Parts: sequence; C-alpha cells; structure tokens
Amino acid sequence: MSGRSKAPGGTSSQHSRKHRSRSSSRYVEEKPKKKKATSSVSLVSIPNTIKLSMLNSGLIPLVENGGVISTIPTKPIPTSNYVKHCDQRRKFPVLYKLEFQTACKVETHSCRHATKNANKEKNQNQKCIPYDYNRVVLDSIEDIPDSDYINASYVDSLLMPNAYIVTQGPTEVTVNDFWRMVWQENASCIVMLTKTFDFIKVMCMQYWPSAKVKNETYGNLTISVEHEEELANFHIRTICIVLKEGSPEEEHRKILQFHYTEWPCHTCPFSNAILEFRRRMRAVVGTYRTQQHGPLGPIVVHCNDGGGRSGVFLSIDANMELMEEEDSFDVYGYLKMLRQSRKGLIETVEQYKFVYDTLEEFVLCGVTWFPVRDLSQRLKQKSMKNPITKMNEYQREYQQICKMTPRFTIGDCAGGHRTGNREKNRDVLIVPPDNFRPYLTSFQGNSFTDYINAVFVDGYTKPREYIVTEWPLKHTPGDFWSLVYDYECSAVVVLCVPPKDSQQYPPFWPEGRHSKKYGPVFTIDHISHNHYSNIKTWLFRINKKAPARTVQLFQLTCWPMGHKVPTSTNSLVELMNMVERWRQRCEYGPVVVVSQDGRSRCGVYCAANACIEQVIQHGEVDIFQAVKTVRRHRPQLIENMTEYKYCYDLVLHYVLHYLNKDSEKK
Repeated sequence: MSGRSKAPGGTSSQHSRKHRSRSSSRYVEEKPKKKKATSSVSLVSIPNTIKLSMLNSGLIPLVENGGVISTIPTKPIPTSNYVKHCDQRRKFPVLYKLEFQTACKVETHSCRHATKNANKEKNQNQKCIPYDYNRVVLDSIEDIPDSDYINASYVDSLLMPNAYIVTQGPTEVTVNDFWRMVWQENASCIVMLTKTFDFIKVMCMQYWPSAKVKNETYGNLTISVEHEEELANFHIRTICIVLKEGSPEEEHRKILQFHYTEWPCHTCPFSNAILEFRRRMRAVVGTYRTQQHGPLGPIVVHCNDGGGRSGVFLSIDANMELMEEEDSFDVYGYLKMLRQSRKGLIETVEQYKFVYDTLEEFVLCGVTWFPVRDLSQRLKQKSMKNPITKMNEYQREYQQICKMTPRFTIGDCAGGHRTGNREKNRDVLIVPPDNFRPYLTSFQGNSFTDYINAVFVDGYTKPREYIVTEWPLKHTPGDFWSLVYDYECSAVVVLCVPPKDSQQYPPFWPEGRHSKKYGPVFTIDHISHNHYSNIKTWLFRINKKAPARTVQLFQLTCWPMGHKVPTSTNSLVELMNMVERWRQRCEYGPVVVVSQDGRSRCGVYCAANACIEQVIQHGEVDIFQAVKTVRRHRPQLIENMTEYKYCYDLVLHYVLHYLNKDSEKK
C-alpha cells in the first residue's frame, strides 16, 4: 500500500487516474508499433513448457493459465509412462497445484442431514461431513430422533462402487454408532490412519478394549481383541464382535483392524511404509474373505476427521488396484471422484503430491520381497550380470536405493551445526537431522546441551528400535551415558575395536571391575563380564541421583578397523542372537549401535536384524526395503555395495544355520 494518504473526496485518486491516462496516451503516440506488437502476443500461442516455467516462477497467475490446462491428464496414465509423467511434475511443481485446484472445483452437493442441529455434535470437523446423496444411513433406533445419522460416506474405488466407507474417528458421543455401522454394513476390515492422541490432542477415542480389559460393550455389541500383531509402523488386531439382542443366542463375527501408528497430522508418512501397510492389508483381507461365508461389505477407513489422510490412503489403494487390473494410474481423475464423494478428502497439495510420489516409488521399486524358501535361488540370480547394463541385480538395487535416499540440508540438521555442538561431531558432514535425533534430557550443568550425534533407526517390529551413534570423543562420554540412561536403552552394541590407548578413540566404559565416572553426573559400575570367542560382554549399572539403571554392553572383536566386513559372519549373527535373548529378559528398550564413525557397520547391523525379524515373523525376505528404511534418517548408512551385499550374506547365514533351531526353541 502506498505511503501517500488519500485526499478527501477522492481527488488524489482522480488525479492519479488522469496522470496514468495521460502517461498511457503519450506512450501510445510515441511508440505505436511496440504497443501493437505487445497487444498481439497471446498466452495461447506460447509453448506449454514456457508457460509452465512462467507459472512456476509466478510470472503469470494460476487462474490465467492460458491453455496450460492441456497438461492436466484427461485419461489414466499407463504405468510405462508414469515415471515420465512424474518427472514433468517435479520439473514444474506448479502442476500439482493446478491439478489440485482444478479437481477441487467440483459441484457440491447438499449436506442437510450433517448440518442439522441435532447432528452437529456428532461431527468432529464441520469441514469434513457427508453429502446427503451417499451418506451411510444407519437403521433407526426407536424413539431416538436422527439416530440414522453417522458422519460416514460411501466412496467408490476405480473398479468397484461403494468399495469404501470413509468416516471420522469415533468419539465418546459416536462410538456406539461406529460399531453399529461396522456390524450393519458387514465391513471387510477397518483401516485406522491416526494415533489416538497426537500433539496434546485426542484425535480419536480408543474404541477397542485395552490389553488389561477383556471386553467392552457398545450398545448391544460386545467387542474383544483376540490377537494383536505389532510392526514398526502399524498394528494388526483381530477383533471379535458379539451381537446379543436380548435372546440367549448370540451372533459372532471377526473383523481385522489395520492401525497405522506413525502418521502424525500435518505431515506425510514414508512411502515404502504405506505401501507395506497396504500390501499387508490386501493380503490378509484377501485370505480372510475366502474364509467367510457370503459377501463382505466395504472397507471402513478413518483418520481423525475422515478427511485428508483417509483420502490419501483411498487414492493409493484405488490406484494400485487399477494398476493391478489395467496397468495404469488415474491420480487426477480419482481426486475429482473423491471430492465429489466427500468434503476434505486429500486436504492439501502436499498430500496430493505424496500420492503421486508413493505410486511412483512402487513403479520404480516393484515387488522387492520374496519367500524365504527362495533365498538361495534368488541370490544366485542376483549375482548374474545383465548383458545390456553390465550390472548385476545387487548393483541395480543399490543404485536405486541411492537415488531414492533423502538428502538433508544444513537447516534440517541445525542442532548439530550450532556453535556449542559443532565440536561434538567427528565429521561435520555426518550430522543428524533434528526431527530424527534423540534429545538428551539429563541435566549435567549449564555448559551441556541436549545434543549428541545420534539418530533413531526403525526396526521391523518397533519404531525407533535402534539409536545409531559414533564412538564418543574425549569430551562426550557423559553425553553417551546420558543417551543410554535417558532413553532406557537395554543394550549397547559396539562393532569395532580401536587400537589400545588410542587418543582418537578413548575408552568410554570401565574395562576393569572398578567404577568410573563419565562427565559430572554419571558413574558406571561394573557388575559382571563374560568373554567369548570374538564377542565380549559387560553388565553395567548406570548411577546418577535418580534411580540407577542396568545395561548390557556387547562388543564384536572380529571386525578390525579398516575392514569392510567382519572376519566371522557367524560371530556377528551370534552377537545379534545374544542381544535379542538379553532383550527378552529385560524391558525391550532401544539398542544403541556404535561404530567408529557412526556410519559404517551400523546400517548392516540394523538392516540385517530387521530382515531376520521378517524372516521369523512372516517367512519373507526384503533386504531392499530394510536398507531403504535404515537410510531414511542417516543417508550414509550402508554406504557401499560391499555392505549392501553383506546384508544378504548375513540373512542367508542366519537362515541356513539358525532359523530351524530358533523356530524349534520358540
């Protein structure tokens, strides 16, 4: 806004208009040819690539796109062209915005039932409510007005009408209605995409019994949990529903709930984790369907309000179904369909882009898991060179992982670059991102900060199962023991043996039987030790003014400095088993994994452990995804082909020498 004040009566404005008019006419008189040439230029005549560049840079507004609308897909994209289609959107990100805004300009339908005063308290978010034409209508309860209303909508997939019911997370007011709907619609399964509690807010009430409670009753339905399987990013629960209508006879049904637990609101999850979640859901539901008598109903999908996250999942699932059936994707077309089905499905451009990225990841990576029985045969195939690319399958896979590994900026890793923390890093290029690093909470004096060069790494069954860190520096052992204490770590695994009396790698645990103080707060007591061939173990008590804690430290002694792999694979697998047996005896706290630089060796330990868990739990091998997962938070983990190939060798060794023995013991 101009700093000049407006004159009373509008004189300043009139004067300004006259001045512009005179200026304009003078310009026309003096340079008529230039004016004529300018007026003859039309946006329609400019090539699309130039217009997209102009849109990207903001030179022309989105609303006046001058024909760029032609870049919006009018039909499904064949899978063979999909990566190229995504490349164009990466080059011109404004296309995501253009598609999203165009798709959201759909004809709205009436929401008369959802906006009734009697039903308003049944809606968590007034922006995510069902249209009248496709809302789920519950069987009315006698003498209760509007008892047929629930905030839920039928939504088609790309292949099947009414494939889904999208609803909000149940509240104290609506939980009875939720279970009534599940029973009435004979739902195939429940897909839950929110935590019950997130960002100091209740997102959704826990509508199933906790582990301590046998069952809970909602209206005339009794709910109990028969079985629960816990994985790093999601849980699968088998829920039993019993209907009792005042007669001695009861009707029983079982339903599976797939609960994605690592999708905070206002962010997007990891694509490979969502694809794995969707794969498990489809595989189990497919098996479950064949065991049922009679047709099953829609899949019930909910987040906190039945909006953004629900829409994202529906879009990924429906497009994957289309790909499996017709070898194509229709991301834009399905967004239009979603927006006509319910308000708020896919809430932001970022969520829309995430759908694109996730489907592209599947196209690029394909099916990477295989049954454990095929392991030996698959490894032989992977070692054969492709005559065209001159690469074997190991090399192709590793190259693909490197292309897809996230890169963090200095801003992402601001904590490690602060002045007081810089000297706590061995290498300024290996600094943890703030979103994925453990913050120290034990107070050790005003000169200490919350920083240690460490990152969380997900396991197969637990998120943040490992904490990867570097060998402490001369002035950081106090920080190391604060990390172990603050996060109630059950074990410390040290994967190297530095030279004795090394100044670069000073000892950070008492090797004798005496106690030793590290930093101003922590004193470490030696309780016991055992030394085996290639493995040493110590049991320590960590003392501070608060209650003491115990931790077991395991050191692998057959991985010399400078060697890319250990001299004994069997000893490393045995170490992994020893750590697991120890964790079963105590609380399952995180495992701190230490190498000389916090990058080499640690990724091998974490990825191989995750793969072995998958072998035990599901009889599957997926080293590609395990390595991709460990590199999420520290891109330098599994930093070369030798380590990548060694992960396969480790899992093969476990399968050949330990799997049957461990299965028999269990």
